[in-house]
Amino acid sequence: MESDFHFAGLTPAQKEYYRGRVEAAYHSILGPAFNGSVLVAKNGEVVFEDYRGYADFRTKEPISANTPFHLASVSKTFTGTTVMRLWEQGRLALDDTLQHFFPELPYHGITVRMLLCHRSGLPNYLYFFDSCWNKKTKATNVDVLNFMVAHKPRLDNTPNRNFHYCNTNYVLLAMIIEKITGMAYPQYMKDSVFTPLGMTHSFVFSIKDTSQYVPTYIGNRPYPMDHLDCTYGDKNIYSTVQDMYLWDKALYEHRFVKQSTLDTAFIPQSNERRSMHNYGLGWRLFTNPADTIIYHNGKWHGTNTSFTRLVKDTAVIIVLGNRYNRNIYQSKRMANIFTGGTDDTKLEE
Repeated sequence: MESDFHFAGLTPAQKEYYRGRVEAAYHSILGPAFNGSVLVAKNGEVVFEDYRGYADFRTKEPISANTPFHLASVSKTFTGTTVMRLWEQGRLALDDTLQHFFPELPYHGITVRMLLCHRSGLPNYLYFFDSCWNKKTKATNVDVLNFMVAHKPRLDNTPNRNFHYCNTNYVLLAMIIEKITGMAYPQYMKDSVFTPLGMTHSFVFSIKDTSQYVPTYIGNRPYPMDHLDCTYGDKNIYSTVQDMYLWDKALYEHRFVKQSTLDTAFIPQSNERRSMHNYGLGWRLFTNPADTIIYHNGKWHGTNTSFTRLVKDTAVIIVLGNRYNRNIYQSKRMANIFTGGTDDTKLEE
């Protein structure tokens, strides 16, 4: 898709101003224990980036611009927006039910829209798999589906009753993408998302990649692979801060989906109680007088990640870490540099 959006450029003085402010905030917020990569952009231009620590603590390989990180739940932004693109193309309806794609599933009244905004009421496979799954066997998306058909784990909520964040939703959405396109999710994402957008260091990790697994860390303790490390859609996209910057630009420039599709995705879907925090279709939302923040954070084993888009200020803050660091979730504090206001409200982890 050709772009119908153009960023306002930055003067050298503006760029230097933002660089200095961001660098100071970066050191203050993330601290000396940070192990990962960071990139901050304004008006489509990178104003600061840095790479610190080791990609692999065993080999002492340093982190570079080409080091891919497990995005954890930030992966949901790709799965969700790809589903929205298929909707834009008329290849699915947001009100299609699960039985349209998986007739054998014993859960009725659940739609694609409910999966996207976590209102399905489905139980989280990360928990129900613990009941009787052989943990020596690495599960796939098909295994999750078959387990649900065979064992019928109980719903957590009546469909569409309320917001209940659940990774099962996005495992099923990845399988819906496969059903519609006739391609495996990792290959479809490579061919239709990453390659067209120039994201050359991004990929989906799946069961065929287990021999190439690089552990993440809590302190100096590496996380070995477990039985839940090969499911995708909810997690398991790997990327770099530079590739995520390209993803952010493609969304602003409408080179992946139209603005009208993004407008639909950014409508708050969970309004049972009044709050500035909400969830759209594949994205977390935070609305305050200064700016509307479209974002997603992630955590899986030793990885935690933050992807924060300040849409009114056309700025983005991207932080990826492979050694767990709670301060990564504080990176939203850099937003004050661009909004000009003071807002210390925390985003949802």
